[in-house]
Amino acid sequence: MQEKQLVGEAAAKLVENNMIVGLGSGSTIFFTLKKLGELVSNGLKMTGVATSRHTEELAKQFNIPIMSLGEVEYLDIAIDGADEIDQGFNLIKGGGGALLREKMVANSARRVVIVADSSKSTKELGGYPLPVEIVPFGWEMTTINIEKTGCSSTLRMKEMNKPYLTDNGNYILDCNYKVISNPKELELKLNMIPGVVENGLFVGVADEIITIKDNVVYVKTK
Repeated sequence: MQEKQLVGEAAAKLVENNMIVGLGSGSTIFFTLKKLGELVSNGLKMTGVATSRHTEELAKQFNIPIMSLGEVEYLDIAIDGADEIDQGFNLIKGGGGALLREKMVANSARRVVIVADSSKSTKELGGYPLPVEIVPFGWEMTTINIEKTGCSSTLRMKEMNKPYLTDNGNYILDCNYKVISNPKELELKLNMIPGVVENGLFVGVADEIITIKDNVVYVKTK
């Protein structure tokens, strides 16, 4: 059994009856959703709040009840993946393009659990390009201002050589900083730039990380 499946299924087992659960995005979360579907079919009562249209479609395939973020006051738990995790529990997320909704859902949860295979841990963030969601209007100027923070960037594209659009109708810049030594400062600096909607730095968000080493799943807490 692969690492992603092991940690994804372990996270699903944290969900208890009558919980409202934030359902993240990504290849590891697929296994969480699949396991939750099995648990629901065996009698688990839960409701999910999806962080992306793709996650919502998967949840429905697995017969997981879904409601919108606007219909709830809070989430009992949010389970999501990460593209990179440093030793201080800071994350880079957004490789799948859902960073804004992921951050909104995480911010609404009483408990945030991150699932990650062994490849996601790093001493310092920056090895993985940082996604930054920006509005299409004047994106070229926004890009110039973002690069003044010390990165080179690439506009994320899709097929037919057209810009990738998020579920919110925005563009994504993938920003290469090489090393991000102060994630909190950079997160705030980026979000102050006009045209930036949100960035993929998740600082102080994760409560627990479910990861794996030598095929043994374990939980890291702050």
